[in-house]
Amino acid sequence: MAICVAVAGATGWAGSAVTRALIQSEEFVLVGAVSRSHAGQDIGEVLGLSPCGVVVAGTVPEALTSACDVLIDYTHPTVVKQHAITALESGVHVVIGTSGLTAQDFEEIDEIARRQGKGVVAAGNFSLTAALAKHFSLMAAQYLGSWEIVEYASQSKVDAPGGTVQELAESLSAIRQPDIFVPRENVIGRPQSRGADIQGTTVHAVRLPGYILGFDVLFGMPDERLTIHHEAGQNASPYVAGTLLAARKVGQVSGIVRGLDTLLFLNNPDQ
Repeated sequence: MAICVAVAGATGWAGSAVTRALIQSEEFVLVGAVSRSHAGQDIGEVLGLSPCGVVVAGTVPEALTSACDVLIDYTHPTVVKQHAITALESGVHVVIGTSGLTAQDFEEIDEIARRQGKGVVAAGNFSLTAALAKHFSLMAAQYLGSWEIVEYASQSKVDAPGGTVQELAESLSAIRQPDIFVPRENVIGRPQSRGADIQGTTVHAVRLPGYILGFDVLFGMPDERLTIHHEAGQNASPYVAGTLLAARKVGQVSGIVRGLDTLLFLNNPDQ
């Protein structure tokens, strides 16, 4: 049976790529699309395709008036939490591709999802290669005690760090606390130049023209180093496969699953 999906942020950078894939898919049925700037238009025509019969809604509640299994959200950090809550309270599973939510936001969403008996998959990055880079970093942290993260993104990215690195830093620190050789309070000069402290992991966020999205996890040991590097290109195609994978599996989970890597290895925790 086909999975009925609505997309919030259907005309955005990543949302439009996902929406095109849904329209052309035989596994999914697009039943709703949200974009305030294109409300009232056929989403197929908006995206340069043939008309598909789905009229763009201006709000998530409008888009969920049709029977829907999953809401995919690629909107903005300021609205994604309310979108997720609205969908869950309407009996709809949620896939969150928007970054910028806090740990407290995720706790609240998880509580509502469990109360409603629904699933949520939230990832700051639905790229399969990014998920694997995160997974390999977590494996390395079991054996290497010192690391820092450097994130790269375009000058227009408003959240820092992005959701991918936020999740990664939290997950690394859950495995173990990295060794800190000079405590932040003992740094001479400008301690803020050492980066942000995210649950013990030091993170540096670069925002410059010419960068798209990427990160390095730097592990240091005496006389040896390990760098795990991920870099995405200029279009949103890397995020489509992972998003559709999440939409396919979200109905099988209860509560929130954070990170595509967690979803990939959910039933294989030893990998």
